[in-house]
Amino acid sequence: MAHAYDEHLDRNPANHQPLTPLTFLERAAAVFPDHTAIIHGPLQRNYRDFYARTRRLASALAKAGIARGDTVAAMLPNIPAMLEAHYAVPMTGGVLNTLNTRLDPAVIAFSLDHGEAKVLITDREFAPTIARALELAKRKPIVIDVDDPVYDGPGERLGSIDYEDFLASGDPEFAWTMPGDEWDAITLNYTSGTTGDPKGVVYHHRGAYLLAMGNIVTCGMGKHPIYLWTLPMFHCNGWCFPWSISIVAGTHVCLRQVRAKAMYDALADHGVTHLCGAPIVMSTLLNAPEAEQREFVQSVDFFTAAAPPPESVLAAMKERGFNVTHIYGLTETYGPSVVNDWNRDWDSLDASSYAAKKARQGVRYVTLEGLDVLDPQTLEPVPADGATMGEVMMRGNVVMKGYLKNPDATQKAFAGGWFHSGDLGVKYPDGYIQLKDRSKDIIISGGENISSIEVEEALYKHPDIAACAVVAKPDEKWGETPCAFIELKPGRDLAEKDVIAWCREHLAAYKCPRTVVFTEVPKTSTGKIQKFRLREMAKAL
Repeated sequence: MAHAYDEHLDRNPANHQPLTPLTFLERAAAVFPDHTAIIHGPLQRNYRDFYARTRRLASALAKAGIARGDTVAAMLPNIPAMLEAHYAVPMTGGVLNTLNTRLDPAVIAFSLDHGEAKVLITDREFAPTIARALELAKRKPIVIDVDDPVYDGPGERLGSIDYEDFLASGDPEFAWTMPGDEWDAITLNYTSGTTGDPKGVVYHHRGAYLLAMGNIVTCGMGKHPIYLWTLPMFHCNGWCFPWSISIVAGTHVCLRQVRAKAMYDALADHGVTHLCGAPIVMSTLLNAPEAEQREFVQSVDFFTAAAPPPESVLAAMKERGFNVTHIYGLTETYGPSVVNDWNRDWDSLDASSYAAKKARQGVRYVTLEGLDVLDPQTLEPVPADGATMGEVMMRGNVVMKGYLKNPDATQKAFAGGWFHSGDLGVKYPDGYIQLKDRSKDIIISGGENISSIEVEEALYKHPDIAACAVVAKPDEKWGETPCAFIELKPGRDLAEKDVIAWCREHLAAYKCPRTVVFTEVPKTSTGKIQKFRLREMAKAL
């Protein structure tokens, strides 16, 4: 039934515009043109120039034929060119595909072909990988070489166009256009592809806008924060922070490589206030040689994903001046969409209870409409008892459009009107969720379900263990048993019997590892432990 509020109150250009993060940079350049936007080695660039360069790049790409729906791939470290690409490519209506710099040529070639890349912007450090990928790929994109002055290592140019020359051909006053629809694709991100070809996760302008806003709220970012790029920008578009920082006219401090000395120098010299990364970044900071460490006066907010930091790491980070917040998300949710939103009443808890609260993934971002732990068969919520396991599911505007050219996988991921994360977890009476495992990582031993995360949490409490992962090892009697892969801290020594004895003090006997392997634990470029490789190693045992 129509009523007065439906009549003569239609959308029009004056009262409705598509949401897009591109407007964040436009506003920052207009309001704070002289504020430092980017620091990279000796380079300092203000917002006026940052915006002009993105428009030059967009103009040059448009002249090269890039238009709505065309893919531009980028094989770049955390440098200014990568920030420019995050704005310039969608200014043409194009879609940015940031490539994981640690992947092998075959996977890169698959991404170029599957995403139908028309242009490839690549840093010469990655020339050997890209050269081989271009040989393997059916697509033959225009190759634009970035010769970063901060990089002095090996690597040849592969194309006939230099990045700075390409920008010079563009117009700094280029009249870029808003997306015709906020549902238009803005970026393409490929998942790891550990069980077959990678899946292409498609983001839209609306989701990128909202997640970027959500980061500002979640991280409590006031005006002009100083953000250190320890998180790879190729990973979920740097959790949307390339767009977030423009909202508050902050400063991007770029890092080609995550090294302790460079991080401490940035903290001390530039007054860094925020950074993100996997637990390995914390380990790098805490275990740095004394000669590489420097004092800094400001409090620094550190946002970490993956496994929750052990109690000892949280204490050490706090002592060094870092306030650690645990967040959680997936490539399919634009990066983080769940946060351990801290209640100040918990500050007075004893160390063990405090750590238990910190270990929870938390509650939904303000920009995520739905988060729950559901029975994957019935889609009914599990009891909020902190014990009953179900699958973590999300719904809302910061969930991907879907998987590119993969309708079956998209339909499966969205079955029942929820995004199925594949992560198993529990929900507490206060609504906070906690992950217990990936569905494929649950160990079923003698009919009993064992959470590999629970075993890993016990192992991480050991003062001599730097990194660990627990996977299933085939067993004739029990079906499978827990196998622990352990990386020790420098100068420490443990035997298998010591590890098993430690676990027996902290876990039920059936949950304890039956096998312990001391080795360097394999990790991805973003610091996540590669359990698929460990499962193969366990089978080989």
